[in-house]
Amino acid sequence: MLFNKKIEPRCVYCTRYFAVDEDHGICDRRGPVYSGGACRKFKYDPLKRVPPKGLSEEELPVFEDETDEKGTKSL
Repeated sequence: MLFNKKIEPRCVYCTRYFAVDEDHGICDRRGPVYSGGACRKFKYDPLKRVPPKGLSEEELPVFEDETDEKGTKSL
């Protein structure tokens, strides 16, 4: 799933991680780290996740407007 919040913890998706190059970065807690590593202080940042290219139509999220009997949109 594209927006699944239960992803495997990885430094590259953490709010405390800052990329230096493709495979390495700096962590606020641990210092220099490998991008594929993880720790107990992992905090997911969805804006750092890049979706894979070439998704099919079935894999893309669908957002539909929900309306009630009166024709008003529900939140």
